[in-house]
Amino acid sequence: MDINHVMRKQLVQGIDYRSGKAVNLIIDNGIIENIRPGKTGGSADIPYIAPGLIDFQVNGYMGMDFNNKTLNPELVKKTTEDLWKTGITKYFPTVITNSADQISYSLSVINKACSASSDVERSIGGIHLEGPFISSVEGPRGAHNANFVTAPDWTQFKKWQKISGNRIKIITMSPEWHQALDFIKKCVKNGVNVSIGHTSATPQQIKDAVSVGARMSTHLGNGAHLMLPRHPNYIWEQLAQDDLWTTVISDGFHLPDSVLKVMYRAKSGKMILISDCTKFAGMPAGPYHSEIGGNVILSESGRLYMAEKPELLAGSAVSLMFCVNHMLNAGICSLPQVWDMASVLPAHFIEPDSIYGLQKGSVADIVLFRLIDKKIEILKTIKNGRIVYENPELINSDI
Repeated sequence: MDINHVMRKQLVQGIDYRSGKAVNLIIDNGIIENIRPGKTGGSADIPYIAPGLIDFQVNGYMGMDFNNKTLNPELVKKTTEDLWKTGITKYFPTVITNSADQISYSLSVINKACSASSDVERSIGGIHLEGPFISSVEGPRGAHNANFVTAPDWTQFKKWQKISGNRIKIITMSPEWHQALDFIKKCVKNGVNVSIGHTSATPQQIKDAVSVGARMSTHLGNGAHLMLPRHPNYIWEQLAQDDLWTTVISDGFHLPDSVLKVMYRAKSGKMILISDCTKFAGMPAGPYHSEIGGNVILSESGRLYMAEKPELLAGSAVSLMFCVNHMLNAGICSLPQVWDMASVLPAHFIEPDSIYGLQKGSVADIVLFRLIDKKIEILKTIKNGRIVYENPELINSDI
């Protein structure tokens, strides 16, 4: 399907996820033209309506890996369509630490996929380059290959940015390198968002990074030492930096609920939910082989762990919708708050002046869902005013 065509005016009805009141959205040519009060009678049968989800960190999905040599534009398109089914209307393919050639290849394929399909072009908000300018230290490095970790290199980054079609919008790096501050300044000047992650930096190095423009922390609390000084340490410092946004993997496996609650209280209004999903997300439970972790097991609950060391996670294997549901079920915050952390807030981080959400003038990236026993089930996904995923139980009418 191709969403780049002339669209009729549409009426989309639902219960506003923020107010709990029925609303009618008038969509014209992919933009929300107006929002009117809807009929309140029989509202129990009307689905909730909310802005589309945005995932800053997608390494792979349904067997596809953005970091694999088999990647091709058709797989990128299929992954885009698969993610629509989970309520994602925009995502950031994540290319991790690897050889310069493999990184170049992944970036090139994603760029080609965007150029070949308007569906993909509109659904990919940019590329997230996670590495290779991260910590080489065991623990903070996480599962990234130590052989390819290297110091920040602006010349190399510019080559990758050109190959990507200037699509790299987020880079995760560690400010512990002596080249880091100069590199961060150049990123900021060129419109690339710098996120601190996989770091063993000192608190002062983090302060310095923020002072020159670093804006975010990548999956805070993960990609870290198993044991840290009580204080100070790089987690406390990032939580204390008011100018830093933070992303968290809220699947219930990567961080305890108590940590999620504390992070939410410290970063309310600047905390963004991510899945950090690997190619195992969306796959049936069972044993698998990972290029990074070797033999792994995906449990029925969604936990991905090392076959020989069950206490160790082997990455994320759930969708962003799963993470939203976990936050809601854990009682950490309300439905409007948790949904915004996976939709409106990431949109505002990338484009602070943009209009996004259920408001006049916003792009019509919309999800309709039902909420049963605090579990959200996607019924319909609308991208730029076009239905891209639909459950036949829901009825949409044109005006």
